[in-house]
Amino acid sequence: MHYLLRLRFVVPLALLASLSGCSDKQSDPTPTPTPSTPTTPTAPVVDGHLSMGNPSGATADVNMPTNYLLTKAQYVASYHRDRGIPNWVSWHLATSWLGTAARQDDFRADASLPAGWYQVQATSYSGSGFDRGHNCPSADRTASVADNSATFFMTNMIPQAPRNNQQTWADLEDYCRTLARAGNELYVIMGQYGTGGVGSSGAKTTLDNGHVTVPARVWKVIVVLPIGEQDASRVTSTTRVIAVDTPNDNTLSTAWGQYRTTVDAIEAATGYDILSAVSSTVQSTVEARVDTGPTQ
Repeated sequence: MHYLLRLRFVVPLALLASLSGCSDKQSDPTPTPTPSTPTTPTAPVVDGHLSMGNPSGATADVNMPTNYLLTKAQYVASYHRDRGIPNWVSWHLATSWLGTAARQDDFRADASLPAGWYQVQATSYSGSGFDRGHNCPSADRTASVADNSATFFMTNMIPQAPRNNQQTWADLEDYCRTLARAGNELYVIMGQYGTGGVGSSGAKTTLDNGHVTVPARVWKVIVVLPIGEQDASRVTSTTRVIAVDTPNDNTLSTAWGQYRTTVDAIEAATGYDILSAVSSTVQSTVEARVDTGPTQ
């Protein structure tokens, strides 16, 4: 199991003096940087993106190319070199990650992959009938230009059927941000499994001369908590955990709620231990339950 260190703001003493009486999570407004000059992202006060656990036990070991740990300030992923897509991506979502930075749309290869590994390109999905579907969404990282830009690495993408990506999944992502703005913090883990999906141009199993696998299913697990610390230990048998598993098919329903399932079912399909940092007693309850809460 792997954990990221808690990130904290570093505030100069002079600034503290000028912010007397204000929350330490506030900062003075700064001009919005232009897309061509990304700045270093501000680090929100959050638990690590892997606070709920490392679902596949991924490590940053080049000898583990099908389960390689990619760690970014904005999210953490298990990358599968041979499929050209992440196995899963995990991230924290709270209002500290949301701001006014514009969508950068700077899709690009990820040069941080080990030397000699094929780098999926921004054009690798072109003409396929599949979207470059984000795992960690662009709109979940708008606190800075650099944060938003980081979501456009191709290591954060899967070939996703347009209807799935732009409607079903987009509605679920919007709902997650609604929950965050309502005073919650969320831990979101998104992944895929299987081979072969149906896009706007029909069924395909691979793209880019076999370098990119088209997944058959796309899943997400969302843990919803009130704002706090030591987050895994605060998950209880009554914590809302939303598990969704959709076909990667352009004919699916746009209502994501009908694809709710159990964490146990996703674990059975993938072989992962998705909430491994949560106590086993709590896991046995929340992972067996299908969410019945609101969907908007």
